[in-house]
Amino acid sequence: MDTPAGQDGTLAAGRGSDKRPAGTVVALVGLGANLPGSAGPPRAQLEAALAALGARGIAVVARSRFWRSAAWPDPSDPQFVNAVARVETALDARALMAALHDVEAALGRRRGVPNAPRTIDLDLLDHGGTVRDGSDGGPVLPHPRIAGRAFVLLPLAEVAPGWRDPRDGRPVAELLAALPSGAAAEPLDGAGE
Repeated sequence: MDTPAGQDGTLAAGRGSDKRPAGTVVALVGLGANLPGSAGPPRAQLEAALAALGARGIAVVARSRFWRSAAWPDPSDPQFVNAVARVETALDARALMAALHDVEAALGRRRGVPNAPRTIDLDLLDHGGTVRDGSDGGPVLPHPRIAGRAFVLLPLAEVAPGWRDPRDGRPVAELLAALPSGAAAEPLDGAGE
């Protein structure tokens, strides 16, 4: 069941900028890669994913810097390059998730072992402040593992500093302050990655 939380006007459906076309929502998409793919090294994979979203009519209105984080659960795997994009779309959550999976497939993502290294990973983090439990087969929203992930929260804070977790209203700044001591990500310096 969809429940618009509405704590943050920039992410709640039907609120925020009057310049946004009627029927569109603001969503947050997490991006990550730690293997090269069809577009090149991980950073190029993320750039290609952002371009592919735009080509599918999903407007990327803001993008964080690129961040580097250790692979999990095996930190000896290649490090990840991560980012978060704020997008505007007329797609509902299920259709947006399907579009994200299409972009992953086009960029060489092969699903297999969970948490394995990958050429691209696109996660739907938030869709208009909606809370969904996934019982209807659609995506769980907001993404259930946002809270403990520095590589998501740090770039998310760049593109949506007023974001609040629609489940409990905690602001992103509070979630960042509550990160465990081992959770880390660092911004990339702009060098090729």
